[in-house]
Amino acid sequence: MTDQTRLPEGVLLAFYGDDFTGSSAVMEVMTFAGLPAVMFVESPTPSQLQRFSNYRVIGIASVARAQPPSWMDAYLPSAFQALAELKAPVNHYKVCSTLDSSPTVGSIGRAIDIGVPIFTEDPGAAHWQPLVVAAPGIGRYQAFGNLFAAYQGRNFRLDRHPVMQRHPVTPMDEADVGMHIEKQTARPIGLVDFVAMKIGAGQARFEAEREQGRSIVSLDIVDDETLQWVGGLIWDHRGEGVFAIGSQGVEYALVAHWQAAGLLERPVKPEPASKLSQMVAVSGSISGVTAAQTDWAAANGFELIPLDASASVDNGLWNAEIESAVKSALAALSSGHSPLVATARGPTDGSVVKFREKLSTSGVDSTEVNGRVGAGLGEVLRRVMRTSGIKRGAVSGGDTSGFAMRALGAYALEAIAPIAPGAPLCRVFSADPETDGFQITLKGGQMGDVDFFGSVRAGSATA
Repeated sequence: MTDQTRLPEGVLLAFYGDDFTGSSAVMEVMTFAGLPAVMFVESPTPSQLQRFSNYRVIGIASVARAQPPSWMDAYLPSAFQALAELKAPVNHYKVCSTLDSSPTVGSIGRAIDIGVPIFTEDPGAAHWQPLVVAAPGIGRYQAFGNLFAAYQGRNFRLDRHPVMQRHPVTPMDEADVGMHIEKQTARPIGLVDFVAMKIGAGQARFEAEREQGRSIVSLDIVDDETLQWVGGLIWDHRGEGVFAIGSQGVEYALVAHWQAAGLLERPVKPEPASKLSQMVAVSGSISGVTAAQTDWAAANGFELIPLDASASVDNGLWNAEIESAVKSALAALSSGHSPLVATARGPTDGSVVKFREKLSTSGVDSTEVNGRVGAGLGEVLRRVMRTSGIKRGAVSGGDTSGFAMRALGAYALEAIAPIAPGAPLCRVFSADPETDGFQITLKGGQMGDVDFFGSVRAGSATA
């Protein structure tokens, strides 16, 4: 008989993130709820795991969101197996809260197909996979299966979202979460809508979907009530082989349920980080949100330093471009400014067209080049921070963040202070003593207020 008055000991949740910014968001939710969490850059060694033996949440971040299914076939099984060995009650494949994916890039369906047989070993169990993308705390809502995302104070259906419908890699033309994922897997997908939850028919609807053989169940969330209901459904059915797919909405829901059920105390507000006069930032994001943040930074003590991404198709040109950016960034620091090295100032920047034209005529694989750009930004960040002694930085761009952290030499991160929902300030763990202890914020393209870079510099939200 399990004790229903407290959470079980050991690892409560194991997660695998398909990008780094989303993975840091999982740490944010759990750490600031009073459950220490760590995110590894790759499958941890036994000694690395031992260092975090008292942590309640263990995760691995990756660049899966930018990769084809063949990459997933090669890399996900071993990582999933490493997490499965932790025997956590809930395992989670963390995806972007705007569902960035397609059958050919960042396929969530392929990840599900790989993960189900690994995380659900008992063939006789009634396995199911919660599909939870909405998270009201970051402006994501799901109603009748359709996902809505906030942008500049308004909520848009995903296929009409001003940014996501024009995403450069995975433009969103379908707002129905189930229908979007059905393009990526043959597994049947059901739905429990928010009306069923609110009128007390949610459990019956869930059981009906299961009886129809729909092992993946998409779950609406529109407010705190439905968030808590979803968390309770996942936790109450965790013994049936739960492998959850979704955003940090999974963690928000679990925490809401645990707190309401008295299993987890509501923590005190976390302390902000120290305020600094200077920091270093790099950005590979071309979203309109990041463009506005870049404009704010340029007017508030940051020096914008362009990095010509089109040079990345040629190794010699790219190395020279990185060298130039490093020198400019160090000069900016010497003059009292905070350098912001960016590949573009939004989707309409001429550098975006230049990069795409150069890429199309180069014959170089786009996935390889995108990784090269991210790694290059990470190299700039590493060299500038180590040379200058600056201890705090920021990376903007979900795909960029993963490549940049690997270039930085990090093997793990933990959240230490809130900055913006979905983008906490993190401490870097590295075998390199010159890198170990760096403070980094990883920001997805859609995250943060207009003064985001100022908030990182200040150590907390400035508003």
